[in-house]
Amino acid sequence: MTSTSTIDPVATAGLMTREVRDGSRDGMPTKIAVARRTYAADQDDLWNALTSAERLPRWFLPVSGDLTVGGRYQFEGQAGGLVERCDAPESFAVTWEFGGQVSWVRVSLSPADDGTTLELVHEAVVDPDFWTRYGPGAVGVGWDLGLVGLGLHLATGSANDATEFESWTLSPVGVEFVRLASTDWADAAIASGEDADQARAAAERTLAFYTTQPEA
Repeated sequence: MTSTSTIDPVATAGLMTREVRDGSRDGMPTKIAVARRTYAADQDDLWNALTSAERLPRWFLPVSGDLTVGGRYQFEGQAGGLVERCDAPESFAVTWEFGGQVSWVRVSLSPADDGTTLELVHEAVVDPDFWTRYGPGAVGVGWDLGLVGLGLHLATGSANDATEFESWTLSPVGVEFVRLASTDWADAAIASGEDADQARAAAERTLAFYTTQPEA
């Protein structure tokens, strides 16, 4: 197992660059959250970690279904969707379907001087009230945490302890990581033209959402 005790919240949050854009699909306005991180990993190995049904549970969640183009997948207790495109080992695109909502995720890999850069683009038609309340961090922080888990797995090839990782998120170190990530997503929203006070208030609500202990 890979331990969360090695995570430095400041350094780890700083490994990610975050961007917010406006878009459109079928005439509907969308919001786009873009996360980029470079891993000290071979591109083929990173691709395998992202697309192998055997490796995905080691850092994310168990997955079932058909992971080929045109197939449908389902993450245990989370989103499922359609595999729309796959160009190994460079990029893939899927629908992200959860709670009756459909959004779109595209992951691209490219060589970097010190490993491989992963770019994750999540596009969604977002309810304006929800966006005002939570901003891009609602989806962005979730991906931040997932990509931290991926980094832990790639460091050793071992499986992450899901219970330990969940406990870490609620620990002082984990809360600090989420605070930094939420703030950076707010800064990205402000850079895209969002109102600064609104974006920072949304970041505080996102922080509370991800770091409040669920009721038994």
